[in-house]
Amino acid sequence: MSRSAGLIAAVVLALVGLMALTDGSTKPSVDAAVAPAPPTESSDAPSPSTPTTSSPPTVTSRALEGLRTVDRDPAGIPPYDRDAFGPAWADVDRNGCNQRDDVLLRDVQPGTVVTQRQGRCDHDVLAGTWIDPYTGRTQTFTDLKDPKQSVAIQIDHVVPLAEAWRSGAGSWSPERRRDYANDVSNLLAVDGPTNQSKGSYDPASWRPRAAFQCAYATRWIDVKRRWDLGVDPSEARALTEMLATC
Repeated sequence: MSRSAGLIAAVVLALVGLMALTDGSTKPSVDAAVAPAPPTESSDAPSPSTPTTSSPPTVTSRALEGLRTVDRDPAGIPPYDRDAFGPAWADVDRNGCNQRDDVLLRDVQPGTVVTQRQGRCDHDVLAGTWIDPYTGRTQTFTDLKDPKQSVAIQIDHVVPLAEAWRSGAGSWSPERRRDYANDVSNLLAVDGPTNQSKGSYDPASWRPRAAFQCAYATRWIDVKRRWDLGVDPSEARALTEMLATC
């Protein structure tokens, strides 16, 4: 073979190799393939959307400044009445499951949940592992049909119903109060005793662990903004202090 013929052959081979690399039909290598995640007990169950708690501190601070100011104990509203918010955990999104099961499923640690179908609900939560955001403790439950285990993990209103009542909800319609009580963006699966100690306190009287204060204040402010609820001066100061941890 002549020198020129050899050069031509080399160029042809190079072009063929380049076409193989750029051909969209070429199969990826085994190393480049992404293995599918293993199925979990709730792989077929719809997962409620997770509330957003990661707004930049400056944005959240501006949202706090935009909230109207109210008195700590406003006059002219009737005493707080839990029944005014309707039955606990109504299925307001009409997915067949009550809001407790929706939040338990959303907040459970991936790969640990056990569910069953109950009536129209395809994710009645039976067991799993949760990390309490308020204390950081890990909680594992094997039978949430057992009252002792069920009461140990509770669904908390970040902005409590009584707090919402005195900051605006006392004048709402029953339908609006029902929707507020079941708003999943204001609900968290938490340790039962910790939830009881929190009660209806606002951030001026109760705060979670330091590592969760930024997320907690951000969530609190977002809920009050979306539902047009006011803040009192001591509450606003406490929220400002918590945002400083972000």
